[in-house]
Amino acid sequence: MAVITELSLPRFEGSRVAVPAPAPGAGNWAGAASVVLDGGVFWMAYRVRRPVEEGRGVAIAIARSDDGENFVPVAEVRRDAMGAASFERPALMRLPDGGWRLYLSCATPGSKHWWIEALDAARPEALSFGRRRMVLPGDDMSAVKDPVITRDARGWHMWVCCHPLDVAGAEDRMSTWYATSNDGLRWSMQREVLAGRAGEWDARGARVTAVLGTEPLRVLYDGRPTAQANWFETTGMATEVDGELVPVDGGPVAASPYSDGALRYVVAVPLRKGGTRFYFEAARADGAHDLRTQVLP
Repeated sequence: MAVITELSLPRFEGSRVAVPAPAPGAGNWAGAASVVLDGGVFWMAYRVRRPVEEGRGVAIAIARSDDGENFVPVAEVRRDAMGAASFERPALMRLPDGGWRLYLSCATPGSKHWWIEALDAARPEALSFGRRRMVLPGDDMSAVKDPVITRDARGWHMWVCCHPLDVAGAEDRMSTWYATSNDGLRWSMQREVLAGRAGEWDARGARVTAVLGTEPLRVLYDGRPTAQANWFETTGMATEVDGELVPVDGGPVAASPYSDGALRYVVAVPLRKGGTRFYFEAARADGAHDLRTQVLP
């Protein structure tokens, strides 16, 4: 995996809309994407969200693009099909046997609990009807969602967002845990690797969104200072020191200049000819969130 330097971090300025918000106004968001570059084709899974009164995360769309900017939807997974109250960020993966897997972040109806399960299919277009399997169920004390997953010679690696459910009304708190697996289905939770810092811009929580490099491990992550800033996270960077992820000082490295300021759920896709194509969800002036993209050297 290519290492991306501090000089190659995404910015709202210079980015372009890849998928527009489903409608104008706050709460209408296209984003929380996962992208795979396979054989010169960009495959994307992204969340379509509506305002709370219209159902929040209503669907995960699967789309393809030959240029990384113009996407054509090829499949869709609706929340009702999974028995979920809402969706958040998916993770799309190419499997070693040539198939495809879509990890889904699913909200349990009537609660603050989330679980992660997977759909497997031979082709991205067939993921709507893929084989379902539970991956991480969470439990009474924790919700799990928004996985970032990589695979290498050592196995499968996951950075997963965990929300403690022990304090009613404070379930928005979040931190990132690291997990490992031999097959991408049965996971062992290892340890918490990134959490919010009291008095800082990420005090309410820290969620890994992109792995930029492994030597050393360097990530981008979402953070916010308060419960009121939930859903309006900005992006920071952290690097591994003595086995733990340590945020880079100086505050967030990327935010939107508009509306609620959100710039979150960054994806980093190394390109075959060099450079990196970034994707991220960002606020626009009317409060909607577009899914945007940008190529940096």
